[in-house]
Amino acid sequence: MKRWWFKHQKGNAAEPTPALAPEGFLLPLPAESLLCADHRRKLLERIWQYTALSEPQFDQLYLEPIRRYASYVQQLPASESHHHAYPGGMLDHGLELMACSLKLRQSYLLPSGAAPEDQAAQADAWSAAIAYGALLHDVGKIAVDLQVEYQNGEVWHPWHGLLNQPYRFRYGAGSDYELHGAAAGLLYTQILMPRQLDWLSSYPILWSQLLFLLANHYEHAGTLGELVLQADRVSTAQNIGANPTKALQAPKHSLQHHLLMGLRHLVKNEFKLNQPGAAGWLTEDYLWLVSKVATDKLRAYLLAQAVDGIPTSNIALFDELQSHGLVDATPEGKAVWNANVIDDDWQHRFTFLRLQPSLIWADAPRPDCFKGTVEPMMEHPLPAGETCESALDRPKPTPEKKQPVSEHQNQNFDYLDDLMDMLQEPSELETGPNAGNLQSTLEPPKDAEGLAFLEWLREGVLKHRLVVNDSKAKVHTVDGTFFLVTPGIFQRYAAEHPELAEADLQSDAWRRIQRHFEKLDAHLRKPNRQNIWTCKVRGPRKTSLLNGYLLREKAAISREPPADNPFLTLIK
Repeated sequence: MKRWWFKHQKGNAAEPTPALAPEGFLLPLPAESLLCADHRRKLLERIWQYTALSEPQFDQLYLEPIRRYASYVQQLPASESHHHAYPGGMLDHGLELMACSLKLRQSYLLPSGAAPEDQAAQADAWSAAIAYGALLHDVGKIAVDLQVEYQNGEVWHPWHGLLNQPYRFRYGAGSDYELHGAAAGLLYTQILMPRQLDWLSSYPILWSQLLFLLANHYEHAGTLGELVLQADRVSTAQNIGANPTKALQAPKHSLQHHLLMGLRHLVKNEFKLNQPGAAGWLTEDYLWLVSKVATDKLRAYLLAQAVDGIPTSNIALFDELQSHGLVDATPEGKAVWNANVIDDDWQHRFTFLRLQPSLIWADAPRPDCFKGTVEPMMEHPLPAGETCESALDRPKPTPEKKQPVSEHQNQNFDYLDDLMDMLQEPSELETGPNAGNLQSTLEPPKDAEGLAFLEWLREGVLKHRLVVNDSKAKVHTVDGTFFLVTPGIFQRYAAEHPELAEADLQSDAWRRIQRHFEKLDAHLRKPNRQNIWTCKVRGPRKTSLLNGYLLREKAAISREPPADNPFLTLIK
């Protein structure tokens, strides 16, 4: 069945040319023009697939609210400088959240604990409620974060109705980041019609969770709140270039969470910025933190907070920050930058960690930017005869003046390809040698712990935190693939993730991780269908046995595993 959003429309007449809009203003567009962009049509296609509804049902329950949402948010951004911070970002974020949350919803039978016949009868209502909550997740921002005005200077508020004149927008100073969640109530009755609200209100559990979600009380929003927050992490991580797999799987108190919270605390409360002797310099585009000072202080702060699993060496901590997407990589793929700080007659070279300011301040006000310059230095040596000082004396290029961009100008939507890959149906998933890598990010929640373990294993081997083929190693190579020693490898993972023990008071955490690993079906079974293989270990003085799992695909850990351990022989 072909829909209008599937059709490629070159030179769509409904999209006005920039010349029709007064300079510095945007024209309000009809929903069809806003939704006809290629990346949005793809998202609409996914949303329809996940609902499994007929065309009339989809139009009534989903497409009508989406059109009204598009008409309200127009080309407004989702944030000032964090995620989807470009004209039209609010619409993109809403559609991405809707698609992600519906994909996640497929793994749940709702309401939890109800009889199967009741779950089947309420399935469409729960799907719609999850989709509506996702779509409206950030819509309050256009009511409280943005200041929108018409060409004649008149201020527009969403309770006035749709935008109907050329408009422009800016962010107000000192806005409360938490306020937009509470402001959704000003808009959701403009986007959801009475017949849709009547339908949902007939299911008490669903209705209470949806109202709590829309009022920004996620602690009372149950499964609806959990799914929308998970979808929000995925959409945000993809857009800002972080790792959506980790964003989805990271527990509330993961190491990634602690590292980010620690950096925010130090920058906002302890570090001096933009002066000689400071711990960092904030420029318009980046936050540069002196690497040794930042990591020493971060480790001390986290240890004082009784956070476990903090690397004891700075090199390992650099790797952790980089692997979690918290610091920018150099062109050579490293975490540490060499750069010169220049302020009039004062200059000094430092080693830095470079961060995106939005990670620290999000949409909150930032300190004043450094008036001087921070100039990264290339890794290769300077030309013969040239000193560091003489290199600094060369004329610096004049920075280009930033110009406002239209909705799609210079905006790269390549990250949406990754998002669409994660939203693939199971039948579409890759079955080649890379299929075992992490499968789809949006796996059923019951396997999320297994996927997190496999990702930890892969990173540990690649970064040499997990030793392979050593006498005490928990990972070996045998018969051209990896052999995971049990229970040692699972106990090591549990020891590095103490929050798992807190969540599992009834049994050993490592046993649960082992069960989730088995559910991934990433290992080979013996001919008798047993999971555990045995290897004979031939040492210089004695022979012993090791039990463990054989990975089905060696590429799940490394494309080029080391040669087989000559001291191990698989017993077949």
